[in-house]
This record gives sequence, C-alpha cells and structure tokens, in this order.
Amino acid sequence: MECIDSHLMSVPLVALNVTVRNKLGLYLNPKNTVASDWAAVAEAVGYSYLEIKNFERSKSPTKTVLDDWQARSTDATVGKLLSILTEKERKDIVEDLRPLIDEDVRKYFESLKKKAEPPVQVHEVDSCLPRPAPERIGITLEDDPEGAPELFDAFICYCQSDFDFVHEMIQQLEQTDHKLKLCVFDRDVLPGSCVWTITSELIEKRCKRMVVVISDEYLDSDACDFQTKFALSLCPGARNKRLIPVVYKPMKKPFPSILRFLTVCDYTRPCTQTWFWKRLAKALALP
Repeated sequence: MECIDSHLMSVPLVALNVTVRNKLGLYLNPKNTVASDWAAVAEAVGYSYLEIKNFERSKSPTKTVLDDWQARSTDATVGKLLSILTEKERKDIVEDLRPLIDEDVRKYFESLKKKAEPPVQVHEVDSCLPRPAPERIGITLEDDPEGAPELFDAFICYCQSDFDFVHEMIQQLEQTDHKLKLCVFDRDVLPGSCVWTITSELIEKRCKRMVVVISDEYLDSDACDFQTKFALSLCPGARNKRLIPVVYKPMKKPFPSILRFLTVCDYTRPCTQTWFWKRLAKALALP
C-alpha cells in the first residue's frame, strides 16, 4: 500500500472535500476498543494529550483534527493521512474511501490548472455561431481544424537544458523501425496559445503516455512540475502505466519523491544502454 500512496505525499490535505471528511468521521469518531479511532490519528500527527482531550468536545473530532492539522503543518498531506491509517491498521477505511480520495485529488489538480490559466477576454460574443470543441482547434503542426485532432504515442516532459537527449529520443523512437509518434512541445505545438491550456489538453486527450526526462534541471522547472502532477492526477496509483520516468545522466539532487513508485528507464548504466531504447519503445507501444 505504501508504494501506491507515495505520489500523494505532495498533495495537501485541503484537496479532500467535505464528503470524504464526513465519511472519515463516520469511521473514526465512534470510540472503539478494537480498532484505532480519531484519537490515534491525532496522536500520530503530533497532538498532545491535552489537545486531544480538548478535541473530544467537538461535534466531529475527526473533522476538527484534520482542519487544525492542515492549518498548522505543511506535513498535512493526503499521502501522510493514508499512511497513518495504514499504520494504525485501518486499511478498511483506506480501501473503502480510496475511489473518493482519488477523485478529490483529480479535481484538486484540475482546479490548479484552471487557476493557472489567464482570463479569456472576448471582445465580441455571438451565441448563434457554434464554437468548435477545444480538441479540434489547430494547436499542433499536423492538426486539421476541420478534421480529427493529431494524436501521439507519448508527450515528452523535459526542460530546455535536456533537449539534446530529447533530440536523440526522436531519432531512436521516431526515425527507426519503432515508428512511434512523440509530442515534443518546441517542435510540434504552434506558437501563440496559452501554454498551460495546450499542455493539459495534449497530456489528457492527445497522448497515450508521458515520458518524463529526469535531471537536476527538471527539478527546478515549474512547467515540468505542473505537467508531472497533472499527469499523475489523471492516473492515481499509475494503474495504466501512463508515466514513464527516464534518467539519462547522473543526478546530484534526490530523485523526485512523487515518481519513486514508478519503474525508471535508466540510461546512466552502460550495461543497460544496449536495450534501453527497445525497452522504452515497447512500453510506449502498449495499448
């Protein structure tokens, strides 16, 4: 269970809505001599005996603890809460509420995406004219505004300093017998559109998978951080193998924690370079 929840360690507790919090209360509020209750969770996150006794007077101690925890600590994350429930042998709660939690996390990242988009200024509004669906507007070189949108096998998430490796990736995966179609933002996307909007649409609707080129520079890129978290929100637990991390050079900084639960394609080891491209191509070609 721990590896499944690793990507949630960076998702703040505020992502959980009222419905999930109320359901947590239904499980944890009643005093239970057999199973751990809200007090055990409060103790695990660092509350003292006196604080816990004070929480008892609340209508829903569980909700009060969660609200107070998220207000006072940056450690208050969805992943941390699930980890505590698992450690306290309340896997029944985790299993029952996981679908609702995954949906809340998806909506949370969706709201982040919308907040990042600039407001649209429309000078003329004509409600009589039908607007084309967003996915059919020409946003890539091969898009036909009147036809089907251009589709790709994978979106490549990278920062500019790693573009030489991305260029090699193009040669190895597109210009060989693998014949894969990659979405490389600098090459395939037409200029003039909102970066966040276009990126989100490409990842969610146009590309089957996303290759994440990991490097020290990647860790400092706001764009790469957004793309990775957005893609993770579309596939909680990586159940459909949507993200494929690739490391092509040694790193000085720690590997990103939100990707540690995924199998990595490592180009840094000479002994594995022989089958590196074949292995990556096979993963991208899966249905």
